[in-house]
This record gives sequence, C-alpha cells and structure tokens, in this order.
Amino acid sequence: MNSIPLLLIQLVAILGTARILSVVLRHLEQPPVIGEMLAGIALGPIVFGALAPQAQAFLFAPASLSALDGLSEIGLVLFMFIVGAELRLPGGARRHLRASALVGTLSVLLPFALGIAISPGLHERFAPPGISFWPFAFFMAASMSITAFPIMARILKERRMTETPVGRLSLTSAALADVLTWIVLAFVVALISSHSGWSGFAFTLIGSLVLAAVAFVLLRPWLAHMLARHAAEGRPGNGMLALILILVFASSAITSALGLHAVFGAFLIGAVLPRDNRLLACLIERIEYVAVLVLMPVFFALAGLNTTTDAFAGAGLGALLLILAAAVFGKVLGGAAGARLSGLGWGEAMAVGALMNARALMELIVMKVGLDIGVIGNEIFTMLMVMAVVTTLMTTPLLIAFAGNRRADAAFAAEGKPSTGDPP
Repeated sequence: MNSIPLLLIQLVAILGTARILSVVLRHLEQPPVIGEMLAGIALGPIVFGALAPQAQAFLFAPASLSALDGLSEIGLVLFMFIVGAELRLPGGARRHLRASALVGTLSVLLPFALGIAISPGLHERFAPPGISFWPFAFFMAASMSITAFPIMARILKERRMTETPVGRLSLTSAALADVLTWIVLAFVVALISSHSGWSGFAFTLIGSLVLAAVAFVLLRPWLAHMLARHAAEGRPGNGMLALILILVFASSAITSALGLHAVFGAFLIGAVLPRDNRLLACLIERIEYVAVLVLMPVFFALAGLNTTTDAFAGAGLGALLLILAAAVFGKVLGGAAGARLSGLGWGEAMAVGALMNARALMELIVMKVGLDIGVIGNEIFTMLMVMAVVTTLMTTPLLIAFAGNRRADAAFAAEGKPSTGDPP
C-alpha cells in the first residue's frame, strides 16, 4: 500500500484545526478568520511545538514545506485580487467624502508616527543584521497603519450596521486608508528591496508607476469592454475567468520581478476591474471561497511556523506591549479624532476608531511581505502576529461598548430598516 503523502496529512491538520477554532470563535461573536489565525499559532512552535515537539517537527519538517509554500502563495495572490475587486466606496460615500478622508488620514498618520517613535529600541534589539534604522522604522510604521477592510465589512454586515452613519463612515474611511497604506508600503518595499542603491529604487518605482498606468489607462477600459461582451449579467464564462486569472498571475509576476511583492500585482488587477456587484459576487463564489476556505489557512499555518517563543523572552514581552500600545492607541484615537472632527458624537466616534483598529489577515500579509524581504525577523514577526489577533479580537467588543445595539437599532429605525432583533 502506498504511503499517504505528507502534504495531505498536513492539509487535514491545517484545515481541521482552522475549522474547529473558527466555529468556536464564531460562537464568541468573532470573525471566523480569527480562528484560522489562531490555528496557525496553535500549529507552530508556540503551542504544538511546545506540547509535542517531535510530532510537530515531523509533521512540518522544513524539507516538506515547499508544496505548502506554493499553495500559500497562490492563495495569497487570489485573496489580494479579491480584496482589490472588493475595495470600493460604499453607496452615498461622496456625501461624506471629506469626513472619510479626515478619518482615513488620521487613522494612518497617528499609528504611522507612533510606529516611527517606538522603532529606535526595537531596531537595536530585534532588527535583522544589515537592516538600517529607517527602512526598519518605515516598515514598522506601515505595519501599524493597516486596516482590514474585508473583515470590517463582514463585522458590520453581521451586526447589520453597514448602512448606519458609523458603518458608512468606517467603510469609506477604511477603503481610503488601505489605499494610502498600500501605497506607502509599496514605497517602503521598493526602498528596502533596492540593493543596488538609488538606481535600483528608481527602476522599481518607475516600473511600478508604468505598470499602474498601463493597468488603469489601457487594461481597465479593455477589461470593461471584454466583460460587457463575455460576462452575461456580470458572470464571466470559463474563458473570460481564465483570462482574468492569467492577468492576475502575470501582474503578480511583474511586481515580483520589479522588487515588490506579488500581492501588489494581484491587488492592482482587482482594482482595475469594473465596480460591478454582480461580477464581485461571481468572483467571490468561484474564487474567494476556495482561496479563503482552503488556501488561506495554509498561509496562516506557515505564518504560525515562522513564530518563535524567543519573542516573549527577556525584553520581548516589553516590546510586544509597546507594539500593542502603539497599534491600538494609534488606530482607535486616530480614527475617533477624525470622526469627532467630522461631527459624530463621542460614542459613535470611538466606534469608528474601534473598527479602524481591526487588522486581521491584512496585517499578516504585511508581515509576510516584511519577512520575505528580510526587513524583520521571526521575533518581530511573532509580535506583529499577536498584535493582529489581539486588535481584531478587540473590534467587536469595543464596537458593542461604544455603539451598542441601541444605537444601531435607532439608526436603522431612522432609515426605515429593521433593527438587529427583527427578522430579515
């Protein structure tokens, strides 16, 4: 009898652990993605490796991880493509675009500044050899500034708050903040990856700008024309879907060759697709479900394998608390300040700040980029992973505390919609 391939056993362990923890977290009113993130930590050296080191070393031997790494990369590219397609301004966003710009900007600038402020001590103790201060500091600042737009949207949808003032302002602000953060992160990655000095940086920057120009000026109208012809009622056929995926992988390969990460190319193709809700629903049904249910748990597991217990030894615990403080206060206070200046009361403003603090999977993608280009090591990677889990776990409880069901119900009643307690 042929032996069962180790890859299949790894997938059973990863998917099984992810689904069990997702169900548990759902009962605690947390997004399922938190369970999948915790599954990655549980299968890594911190939990599984501590409880059964020999079994963990056998199941996830370094020599056996190349296949998982390939699946993870495909899942990451597909997910970021969907994120790009999903990122759009909510209905009626133009009416409060100024307020959203204020919230989005402050919720990026304050954590960015705090990330710079805490970097001197972190760089001296945790930066990999050869990484100078400013590239490390800029990356830490960017990692503090991200918001998980997809997770925020799901939290608001589950609590039926999407059409409330808090929901609309948060979604629009998060969309703007994420675009700003990804631009900053792309700049930082280009700067770090340019080992040949300013000429290499210029090559990366100019190449990226040319790719973006081609995508938005030429590819965007062409795709709109092709989808209008070959996607009846917004549902592309197999040929059209294959063409879109070819563009996704080609763009990812180009950004990788330019010195950026593959995720930027995938995000770009998603961003140039027509903003058609029927098309988005089709892409979610045919691509995102497979990517999220099968491939992304593999990404979480590999992320968990890159964690280390050394991150909590000695000065590590203090550094983790410093990162958590900068991340939480930067996002919550930055978002709340923008919302308060835009005219919301303190309760609603703090609810907006709490929503902007959700990081989840988007933070893990940023961390993966940093680890791949060598600007952070396993210790900082572990701390940022803990920060991503903690800040996302905080989101729903803080939202309930600041906004509450009564506020959401009142907002829905004012717009003639059923409250959270009414049947759909």
